[in-house]
Amino acid sequence: MIKNATSSVFEASAERLDVTFLVMSGLSISCVASAVDPLRAANRVTGRPVFSWRFVSPDGKPAMTTCGLPIAVSGRLDPEEGGDMLIVIAGFDTADQATQALLSRVNRAARRVSLTGGIEAGSWVLARAGLLKGKRATTHWEDFEDFASANPDVDVRQDRYVIDGSIFTTGGASPTFDLITHLIRTRLGVATALDVASVFIYEEGKEASDTQPLVAIGPADRYDPRFAAAVRLMESRIDRPLTTAAIARRLHISVRSLENLFRAAISETPGAYYLRLRLSIARRLVTDTKTSFSEIAERTGFSSPSSFSRAFAKNYGSPPAIVRRDHTRSMATAIP
Repeated sequence: MIKNATSSVFEASAERLDVTFLVMSGLSISCVASAVDPLRAANRVTGRPVFSWRFVSPDGKPAMTTCGLPIAVSGRLDPEEGGDMLIVIAGFDTADQATQALLSRVNRAARRVSLTGGIEAGSWVLARAGLLKGKRATTHWEDFEDFASANPDVDVRQDRYVIDGSIFTTGGASPTFDLITHLIRTRLGVATALDVASVFIYEEGKEASDTQPLVAIGPADRYDPRFAAAVRLMESRIDRPLTTAAIARRLHISVRSLENLFRAAISETPGAYYLRLRLSIARRLVTDTKTSFSEIAERTGFSSPSSFSRAFAKNYGSPPAIVRRDHTRSMATAIP
């Protein structure tokens, strides 16, 4: 069924989002990772499949990255398969691969999804497929002049990423991570986006409209410095949690002021966020290690294994033993 082109995936929703990545040889592995890894992390920190994805290529063969690692695909792009999003990731030698037949398939596939994106040279593919006419768009800073000259009907911006209706474009790996984090934030909330960012030790600080720098100096802090300081305090005391009053004292503000900071930033109380942070770390230990539950309880600041198990089950729907068992089984079936 053809999707409603006016609908937006950048809206709060608990529904699963199905993404098709069209990968073309000559692409950067960093762009691939920046596009898919935050989605994987969102599934991990939420404990449920909020995103699904598949990789396809123009001819059904693996796409070769510039570092020599192939990207395995499930087949060639089929415009009839639909989904929610189509994202084209391309790099060098895009012109040679973007045959008229492929561009026609991309155009048809875009009509069946809610959002179509172009990452780095993927912008060129979308433009050649006629999907950027009259749109605002961007591409990698090295290609600005050539892209603008070749596409006079496109409003080319030097932004990190651009969302214009049912189309988005990004300038490269780091802006792609910004864009996907923005997607997670709008669909699942600021707190989940923070959890995902923390998986990659990623400091958000760039806006979509920030000009792509030729030299990356580093991000500025998006949040109130006192909120950031409170989160850093929490991170430093996972095993021995501070009370909300103790955190407020260290920041030289009142408890009410601290609570207002958290509500403004992530719509949660400090205590609720702190508990989620500890449980998120606990879940990683449950699924990714063989650490005993008693040790996990101790390392994440719970007074006993039983209190840890109750809090874990309340947050994730199952006790840690069940989550570990199910995760082990799923990993075993994933290995060929």
